[in-house]
Amino acid sequence: MSIIEINNVTKRYEDKLVVDSINLNIEKGELFGLVGPNGAGKSTLISMICGLLKADRGDIKIFDNCINKKPVEAKRHIGFIPQEVALYENLNAYDNLVFWGSMYGLKGSTLKNRIKEVLEATGLTERSKDKVKKYSGGMKRRLNIAAAIMHHPDIIIMDEPTVGIDPQSRNHILEFTKNLNSEYGTTVIYTSHYMEEVESLCNRIAIIDEGRVVASGTKDEIKRMVTNEEKLEIIVENFKEEIILKLKRIEGVKRIKYSDPLLIFTVENSQRNLQDIIIILMSSSVRINNISVDSPNLETVFLSLTGKNLRD
Repeated sequence: MSIIEINNVTKRYEDKLVVDSINLNIEKGELFGLVGPNGAGKSTLISMICGLLKADRGDIKIFDNCINKKPVEAKRHIGFIPQEVALYENLNAYDNLVFWGSMYGLKGSTLKNRIKEVLEATGLTERSKDKVKKYSGGMKRRLNIAAAIMHHPDIIIMDEPTVGIDPQSRNHILEFTKNLNSEYGTTVIYTSHYMEEVESLCNRIAIIDEGRVVASGTKDEIKRMVTNEEKLEIIVENFKEEIILKLKRIEGVKRIKYSDPLLIFTVENSQRNLQDIIIILMSSSVRINNISVDSPNLETVFLSLTGKNLRD
């Protein structure tokens, strides 16, 4: 079920085309990654999904509610965590959450219970009475997340949530995001400059460059847009050249190179092909000392598709 539908959305700033006819559907319960270099149009697209900016052309629906025609109905499903921390520095964490909870229409015992819940979830209970200006960058980010989830939104949009924070807070945010998705079924849209975060978190990804979607799909689907080949390296003993003839008969094995003690295979599917390779090697009394698989990662794919590094 698509709960976010982005149809032919375009946005210009004066004469600059920032978002160019983007079409995307995001399913309920997905952890969806949105990646691209600086200036690619990610933040503009996020702002339009949240109703902070209006598209020049096209429409965006949240649970079948057009964000421009039914903004209140659409926005009630969204929790937004912006790049910039949106907190009152001279208030403590608890009072910040009272303010933001009230903005969501929470009050009384419901508000108190939600504050307790989100402080525990973000690991800030012990520091709830400290003023925000005394917090580290990572703690501020976590409090920002706490404020965004108080109303139990169906969709969380996280725009670069780990930029400039310490490793401990970064890990906390990543684990929290995974749990939010797996335990509560919350749909997450996650943008990041760190491809390793997106690769570990997200089950579907869209790569945006110069305002356009240049690739979208699962991680494996996107990798196959660049190549469907993987490299296997196996260190062996007691190997004889004639075994290569048997190995070449395996479906999916494209190339084999042997330079004692290293066997290098180019294959279509490392998981499937490796099993067949091992069976032949062992039946031929070849000793296997080490196996390594070199698959294309998303950083490599991104560079190939855009000609840029992600953090350019």
